[in-house]
Amino acid sequence: MPLKRSMGLTSLILYGTGTILGAGIFVVIGEVMGRAGTLAPLAYASAGVVAAFTALSFAEIAARVPSAGGAVDYIREGFGSDNFAGVIGWIMIIANIVSGATITTGFVSYLNSFLDVPHWAATSSLVVLLGAISIAGMKQSAWFMSVTTAVGLATLLVVLWLLRDSLTGWPDRLVEGGELGDAGAVSAIMAGAFLAIYSFIGFGDVAQTAEEVKDVKKTLPLAMWLVLLIVFFFYLAIAAALAGRSDIDALASADAPLVYAATEDSGFPALPLAISSLFVIVNGALTQVIAAARMLMDMARDDLLATPGIFGRVNDTTHTPIAATVASLAAILVLALFVPLGTLASGTSLAILIVFAAVNAALWRMKRESQPEDVPNMWKIVPVLGLITCALAVVGQVVLWVTGTGG
Repeated sequence: MPLKRSMGLTSLILYGTGTILGAGIFVVIGEVMGRAGTLAPLAYASAGVVAAFTALSFAEIAARVPSAGGAVDYIREGFGSDNFAGVIGWIMIIANIVSGATITTGFVSYLNSFLDVPHWAATSSLVVLLGAISIAGMKQSAWFMSVTTAVGLATLLVVLWLLRDSLTGWPDRLVEGGELGDAGAVSAIMAGAFLAIYSFIGFGDVAQTAEEVKDVKKTLPLAMWLVLLIVFFFYLAIAAALAGRSDIDALASADAPLVYAATEDSGFPALPLAISSLFVIVNGALTQVIAAARMLMDMARDDLLATPGIFGRVNDTTHTPIAATVASLAAILVLALFVPLGTLASGTSLAILIVFAAVNAALWRMKRESQPEDVPNMWKIVPVLGLITCALAVVGQVVLWVTGTGG
C-alpha cells in the first residue's frame, strides 16, 4: 500500500524547521560551545557552508527522484548499483537512529533541569510517546510537528530578546578575547563545525517525505530552500548570543544550555522555557524515527542487501510502516540509555557526511546525462562543491581525531 500524500508547503516547512532546530539548537549547541567557545558562530557558519551546497543538491535530486527512500534511491538512480545504494541506505538508517538517540538524550537533560526523573524512565517514556505518534499516521505527526515548531520558534525569539545584549556584544568579545588569533583557533572552529554539521542534517529527512507531499516537484525544493534560510538565521543568531557571554564554560556544561543562558541573569522564569524546549526536542526525535522507518521500509520494499521483507509492510489503517518504526525505536532506546550525547552526535555527523558526499556525486552523474524540465536546475558546480566540502569535512574530523583535538 502506498503512503498518503497529505503534506503541503506550510506543514513541510514546519516539519523541516522543527527537526533541524530541535536537534541543533536545543540539544547540541552546548557541545559546540564547549569545543569552539567564542568562535562558535564561525563554527556554525562553516557547517552551514558545507550544508548549503548539499541542500541545493537535495532540492534538485529529491524532485528528480521523489521517493521515501531518499538517498538510497538517489544513489541507485545515479550509479545504477543496488549494492552501493544498500550500503548508503544502512549508513543513513544508522545516522537517523543515532540522531534519534542523540535528541532523546538531550530531552532527558532538559527534563532533569527542572524535574528529577530517572534516566531510564524518562528515556523509555519518550520512546513510547514517539512510537505512538509516528505509528498513528503522517498527517497526525505533521500536525504535532507544526504545533511544536511554532512553539520552538517563539521560544527562540524570546531567548534572543533576553540575550540581546550578549548578541550585540559578541563581535567586541571576539576581538577583545583574542581567540581568533590563537594558534588553536582553526582547530576549535573545525571541532565545533564538525559537530555543528549534525545540526543541519534535517533537510535529508525532509527529502524522505517525498511520497507524502502534494505537488512534490514544486513543493519539496521550495520547502528545502526556505527551511535552510530559517535555520541558518537562528543558528548564527543564537550561537552569537551565547558566545557573547562571559560564562561559556558553565553554559557548555549545563543540562539545558539555552534555558541556563536565557534565565541566569535576566530573572526570566526557567520553567516555561524548559517545557517549550522539550516540545521542540520531541519534534526532532520524532522526525528521526519517521526517517529511519521510511528508509527501512523502502529498502525492504526493494529487497536491498537482504533487508527483511516485514519492514516493507505498510499498515492498512494508519498508512505507516509499523514494523520498521518499532525496530527503529528499539535501537534508539538502547543507544540513548548507554551512549553519551557528544559521542552520538559526532557519530551521526560522520555518517551523514558520507551519505551527503554520495548524494552529491549521484546528482552530478545524473546532470551529465540529462536535465528534466520540471525540476530545479542547479549549476553543475553545486554538487561538485557539495562533494568537495563534505569530503574535506570528513578529512578534517579524521585529522582532529588523530591529533586528539576533536573531542
